Amino acid sequence: MRLKFTKMHGLGNDFMVIDGVTQAVELSAELIEQWADRHFGVGFDQLLLVEPPTRPDRDFRYRIFNADGSEVENCGNGARCFARFVLDNQLIQNTTIRVETAGGDLELRVEDNGEVTVDMGRPRTRPDKIPFLADDKAALYDINVLDETLSISAINVGNPHCVTRVDDVLTADVERLGPALEDHERFPQRVNAGFMQIVDRSNIRLRVFERGVGETLACGTGACAAVVAGVLNGWLDHTVSVTLPGGKLTIHWAGEGNILMTGPATRVYEGVIT
Repeated sequence: MRLKFTKMHGLGNDFMVIDGVTQAVELSAELIEQWADRHFGVGFDQLLLVEPPTRPDRDFRYRIFNADGSEVENCGNGARCFARFVLDNQLIQNTTIRVETAGGDLELRVEDNGEVTVDMGRPRTRPDKIPFLADDKAALYDINVLDETLSISAINVGNPHCVTRVDDVLTADVERLGPALEDHERFPQRVNAGFMQIVDRSNIRLRVFERGVGETLACGTGACAAVVAGVLNGWLDHTVSVTLPGGKLTIHWAGEGNILMTGPATRVYEGVIT
């Protein structure tokens, strides 16, 4: 099997993107893990697969696989790369693209300046919808992690996230707390762990330890979850610039309704792999 692919990134969060519309694709967790290796393979945080839709009201089906081969529900940086990929490869002519994912439907719009706005849908904050083990819904939960108590927000934006407010993201203990939160027993499907520093009401800094990947240079859904957490707790305004290690995203959430995320998507190179 010889597959054409494109290497892309969104603020350094990098992807191997495969067209499953015009070529036959057979994947396995072992194969994805092999390709994800940065020394012996292509190297990426996640693999994105473009497939035909299963419903007539969608343009494509969008599937996301972590570097460990596990399939996940959503990826905001990947969604922006997905939109540029299908447009640049002439799989669609419209600049507004409707896709189905395991985490729900998305609408993507390629702007005139080349950036992509993603309608990420409504955040879910009920514990059973995240999923997160708690008696009642709250803006903040106390959770015991490595013999210390953290105050976190728990939110699903197509995939589960917890957000911890920190004084300084540069000194936050992401390497130690990230894995412990990812596999915490109160998150039955594991979780993406975000660490947020509030600069002012319209600017934050963020680091994210992604489920099945580790810390990445950027996480679109993590940026959305952080802003939702900030709005729900009264810390942030409705439009926020999120600075991640790889660059900046703009997130808008009015306190209800859908989240809008805008940011870049960059093509790195084309390749063929056996």
